[in-house]
Order: sequence, then structure tokens, then C-alpha cells
Amino acid sequence: MGLSTAFTRMFGVRHPIALAPMGGTAGGALAAAVSRGGGLGLVGVGGGDRELLDRELPLVAESGMPWGVGFQSWAASVRAVERALEFRPAAVMLSFGDPGPFVGRIREAEVALVIQVTGIEEARQAVDLGADVIVAQGTESGGHGARHGMSTLPFVPMVVDLAGPVPVLAAGGIGDGRGVAAALALGAAGALVGTRFQATAESLVDPESARLIEAGEGQDTERNRILDIARGSRWPAEYTARTLGHPYLDRWRGREADLTASPAAREAYQADVARGAVPPLPVWAGEAVGLVRGRPPAAELVEELAVRAEEALSRAGRG
Repeated sequence: MGLSTAFTRMFGVRHPIALAPMGGTAGGALAAAVSRGGGLGLVGVGGGDRELLDRELPLVAESGMPWGVGFQSWAASVRAVERALEFRPAAVMLSFGDPGPFVGRIREAEVALVIQVTGIEEARQAVDLGADVIVAQGTESGGHGARHGMSTLPFVPMVVDLAGPVPVLAAGGIGDGRGVAAALALGAAGALVGTRFQATAESLVDPESARLIEAGEGQDTERNRILDIARGSRWPAEYTARTLGHPYLDRWRGREADLTASPAAREAYQADVARGAVPPLPVWAGEAVGLVRGRPPAAELVEELAVRAEEALSRAGRG
């Protein structure tokens, strides 16, 4: 039967499922696989490093399927967005920071503008900027999000009501078809799925991180700034990151100010990474990590999510 929504009709895709543009995970091969499976694959390029763009975007552009690219607004440049547009994506997604400087160029290219929001004021700004799609990210999501955000269940309907006719995608805590069905029941036009796609055949995640994600449970995750501080990351302080457990969380929990003020502690972190005492990167994971089992091809996973979503909605309709 298929689940037709404003999102699927806008992009000409079969299923109301989009790949979260996760840096270090959602490369061109994974995005292409998601698009082949009937969803919308989005390549995560962070600030838009030229080498990364030129390596990953051709992999999805040659698929012949609708696809998109996701930038971190706080780190991106107009030049990087312009370079991505040369590959003719169907959508550009902007997250975390002011999307305003990039909107005009995206509009000129006649590419769909997708803006991810983490609060009501950001949602209002997205509507005012004329977003074609708004992603409402709840705090259950893996990776970076608002320090003082809201959970997906109440946040998505609020954004749906605010957005009016603009399609909304739900993000955060969606790890199987039942989560996709719940997103649709909340009034969203689809779901943006992240953590589940980290454990797929085409993911760029290293094997050990994929193993940890498969073994993880929701209660194993924690939203914090500690690992950004320890790594010397430039992420703005208003965004924390949800990760699996890590020795430095236990060591510095509640003492973020001390960590920030201690160059020696940050040097110790780099030394621990160099000698293999801690992972080279945090393992980004959302609260739906407990639903991740197996590493299927991403196209098969999209189909599975869609089928299970239809089944869940059918069961709900029968009461």
C-alpha cells in the first residue's frame, strides 16, 4: 500500500523515511543505499570540508535517486554550500546555528530547504525563512542537540501546529517501524532516523563502534559536553551530545568547568587516545540504541522500517 505523505510526494520517494546526515557515518554510499531503498538519503558533511564533499557526494549523485546533503550551520560556509549544490542534490539540510546566511543561495538553486530545529523559537525562524521541510529534533537523539531541548513526543506536535502546511519530520528516539508510525501519528510527514543507520553495511562507522552500538541500551547513553571539551571540539556550548558511556564521562561528570580550565586534562585525553586507552571518537548514540540489532544493508532496512510502520498503524486502527 505504501505510506504517502507530503514528504514522500515532495521528493518522489516511496517511504516517509530520511537518513540523518550524521558526520562520520552518513557518507555517499549510505545515503545512496537509503535512497535506493525508497527513503531520502542525506550525506553528513559537517562544515563542508572540500575534500569530503568531493569524495562523498559523487557516490550518491551518480545513484540517480533523490538525495540531499546536511550541513552544520555554525561551521559551514556559503562557499561549501555552493560546492555541494554543484552536485545537484534534491535538498540541503541546515542544523545547529543560524541558517539565514545560506538560504538565498539554496533558493537560487531551486533546491528544497530543510531546516532542523531544537526549540520553538528555532521552529518559528524556520517558518519565517520559508523552509520547505522542518525537522523537529527531540533530546532522545544521538549526537548533538539542544542542551535545554524537549523530548520528541511533545515537541513534534508543537512544531507541526506551528509549521502549518510545511511538512515536519520527527527526529530523536526513532529506531524501528513503530517509531516511524508514532511520528506519523504525531502529525509528522515522516521520520529522520540516525542511530539505527549507524549499524548498516554501508555506514562509515568503524567496526568497533558498530559493535558497541549493537550491544548498547538506551540507559547507557548520556547527553553531555564533556567529550567535546576534552577533544577540544569547537561545538557551541548550547549543544550537548548524546553518546554511549566513556571513561571521561565518569571522570569529569559535574566538573565541566574544571575540565575546560585544564589544558593538562585535555592533553591527557589526547594521550589516552594515542595509546588506545579510550576510543578515538565518542560513540554517538540515541536512546533508541537498544533497538539496534544486526547490520543489514541500508536499503533493506528502509523497506523493513516502512513495512513495520504500516503494520503498526494498521494495528492501531483496529484498536
